[in-house]
Amino acid sequence: MLGEKEKEQVILLCQSLIQAKSYSGEENRAGEILQAYFRENGFDQVKVDEYGNVIGTIIGSRKGKKILFDGHIDTVPVVNREKWTFDPFAATICDGRIYGRGASDMKGAVAAMAVAAASFAKKNGRDFAGEIHVAGVVHEECFEGIAARKISEYVRPDYVVIGEASNLNLKIGQRGRAEIVIETFGVPAHSASPEKGINAVYAMSKVIQVIRELEPPVHEVLGKGILELTDIKSMPYPGASVVPEYCRVTYDRRLLVKETKESVLAPIQTALDQLMAQDHMVKAKASYARGKEKCYTGSEIEGERFFPGWLFDAKEPWISAVKNELEKAMFTPLVTQYNFCTNGSHYAGEARIATFGMGPSDEKLAHVIDEYIEIDQLTKVTECYDSVMKALLV
Repeated sequence: MLGEKEKEQVILLCQSLIQAKSYSGEENRAGEILQAYFRENGFDQVKVDEYGNVIGTIIGSRKGKKILFDGHIDTVPVVNREKWTFDPFAATICDGRIYGRGASDMKGAVAAMAVAAASFAKKNGRDFAGEIHVAGVVHEECFEGIAARKISEYVRPDYVVIGEASNLNLKIGQRGRAEIVIETFGVPAHSASPEKGINAVYAMSKVIQVIRELEPPVHEVLGKGILELTDIKSMPYPGASVVPEYCRVTYDRRLLVKETKESVLAPIQTALDQLMAQDHMVKAKASYARGKEKCYTGSEIEGERFFPGWLFDAKEPWISAVKNELEKAMFTPLVTQYNFCTNGSHYAGEARIATFGMGPSDEKLAHVIDEYIEIDQLTKVTECYDSVMKALLV
């Protein structure tokens, strides 16, 4: 059971993190709070990398495996602040809940990870095999898994625990996500003489139709590899009296296990090639969207928006060991999958590291007005993380 001192610590740390507004690229205050907690509570090493990820490390007295607790400290922005019942950055406690932006997504989990690690090391006199690493990750809301690459390079973990909301259940997989860009190219002309140009939007309408006829794959556990149009733009804009010479659409593609950049684009490219062979007025190109954002450290984070899916077998010995230890502590976790994308896209999907998710709260509370975390969930997940370390650091 979690002691009263640890309960107070995790509540106060959660509140402090919420009070430090930390939109993507502005995580420095939250990072400073996390660093201070690590230094004041016996962590052996504290590192801030070039992106601004904060990593605290506790080293056991014996050689063993490395476990990484991953939790992002950036949040989505607050929109319609006037609709919030409580100040989104006050971390108000009311009726057993802590309210604020990032409470569930996912500063509560970050606080629980930090407190659990410090408590585990202290009560065991550091007599455990291996290393505990707790990471406050930046820019996750923009780039799932990109900043995490720096962390796994530094830590080289054997196990990763993703703290995204799971209602204290074990998550052993997720669909990934890709943003696919389709571009069509035309010839500008005055709209009074459209026959002198080639309308890129008309070309795109044909492209959209052929893509709608494609059937993405289906996985027996993760479900459909959805392909959905989410955005369309033409140029010039506004296009007063001009036939548009360019059009761009974006598709959201949910990725299944073993899908690659090449395999996902292949059917789309084939459809485009067939269409262009049939209609010389259509010139089209498919690619992945790229993103670039500035970190609070001044560095830039950049990457293609392709974040792989992943899934482990529930019978893996390390999953069974964690589940058994949780059950000994009187928890009853279900073994399921996330419905959304996480940093697991890198750890499991790219790096093939043994990864699972476990966090407090309900995923439906992410990004909403009046976001909150129940204090009961916050303290319970801190106990759960203790059980995870007991299971894996042997």
